[in-house]
Amino acid sequence: MEILLLIFLPLAGALISFLFGGSQQVKTVAFIWSLLSLVLTAYLLSGFDTASSIPQFVIDQPWLSYFGVRFKAGIDGISMILVLLTNVLMPLIILSSFKHAYSRPGAFYGLILLMQSALLLVFTALDAFLFYVGWEAALIPIYFICALWGGENRIKVNMKFFIYTFAGSLIMLIGILYLYLQTPDRSYDVQSFYQLALSSSEQSWIFWAFFIAFAVKMPVFPFHTWQPDTYTEAPTTGTMLLSGIMLKMGIYGVIRWLIPVAPLGFAQWGQLALILSIIGVVYAALIAFTQKDIKRLVAYSSISHVGLIAAGIFVWNTNGLQGAMIQMVNHGINVFGMFFVLDIIIRRMKTRDSFELGGIAKVAPQFAVAFLIILLGTVALPLTNGFIGEFLLLMGIYQHSIWAAAIAGLTIIFGAVYMLRMYQRIMLGTTNAQTSTFSEIDGTEKLVLGIVCALVILIGVYPNPILDISEATVKSLVELVDGKLHGVSTTF
Repeated sequence: MEILLLIFLPLAGALISFLFGGSQQVKTVAFIWSLLSLVLTAYLLSGFDTASSIPQFVIDQPWLSYFGVRFKAGIDGISMILVLLTNVLMPLIILSSFKHAYSRPGAFYGLILLMQSALLLVFTALDAFLFYVGWEAALIPIYFICALWGGENRIKVNMKFFIYTFAGSLIMLIGILYLYLQTPDRSYDVQSFYQLALSSSEQSWIFWAFFIAFAVKMPVFPFHTWQPDTYTEAPTTGTMLLSGIMLKMGIYGVIRWLIPVAPLGFAQWGQLALILSIIGVVYAALIAFTQKDIKRLVAYSSISHVGLIAAGIFVWNTNGLQGAMIQMVNHGINVFGMFFVLDIIIRRMKTRDSFELGGIAKVAPQFAVAFLIILLGTVALPLTNGFIGEFLLLMGIYQHSIWAAAIAGLTIIFGAVYMLRMYQRIMLGTTNAQTSTFSEIDGTEKLVLGIVCALVILIGVYPNPILDISEATVKSLVELVDGKLHGVSTTF
């Protein structure tokens, strides 16, 4: 019952939010509902056995029995990390929007909570068809959020985003249906998929059917082209949802559904996936150097950092996977913090051009300190949250190839350069006619930035609680895949 409550609590909040129509009071209602989800997550975490790799709080009930679909969901260590990230970030995302007066606020906040419900379904589903339902359901609210409240070019950009993600999803659906037909008991259960003994050629095309869908969502080079424009044109809240939580669907999908289901396909094509991930790390970082638009710069930075997470997964060892798990949390916190900082600047200065800014630190020192802490977490300074994740990722990649680690590690160097240069342009130097009027942060802005900065430092100093949550499940999955590949001659 706990899982049902976890998934449907935001859905109930969404339905109530829709009833508020044009009232700006709905933002408080949505915030309260998101806090209830966080409280429930804390309760589940308190009863979660970190030593077990078996899903807990499982619900398994008939749903579409004629088609073999069951409503089966539960939480293991990997799911718990993503549920925790979703339900920690969602109240912060809603709180960060309090300074905005969106038109049709009932619909706006209802769609946010609707998306939260779909995301939680994705991260807890143990039935492939149920996973697909959540996967598609999460696309609908973010599409409307971007299309109705986005920027000037939102329709064109949003259509590209929709086509990319929907096309990838349809290919994945074909793969899911094929796997279902191969199971002896006609089941979509994840364990039934894991136990299939498919040929190398079957697993090869299954790998690509799933990989394309997940690579688009992350995104991984060259499936990334929708991302910078979408992040830029989306309202800041939409950008936070996309970058902070939604892209983790793709990373989660690779770990849960791709590699354990098609290990022989992974053995054949995993090296190519690793190469594409590392190309994305360097390619996106180099493009970030050229950006004057601060929102686009952080968008390309996100591609680079996610490329490193993907590379850590495709080397498939414990260090790489553990690094990916904690870095998903860190990336979500940091990229949310960065986009909120940029939202404050854009809202006050009415520009995204870093060359039109400067000297803000002189008139808003508290804002400058918060911005710097979040930025240092993003560039993985030791004792900030980004450091432990990127360290584990690079260790895992190094175990696979020293050259792959050397190239992937460039993201730390490049990231420090373009991020610190952006900070210098915006915050340091002399003020101009625009920036001299910049007002210090207050109210909800202080609260949100204070929480984010505390998380950056706390996780950086003491990351063990997060690593402990996922460790047992990560080791179990590594052993599962390695066992299937044992004695198999591969190119990976």
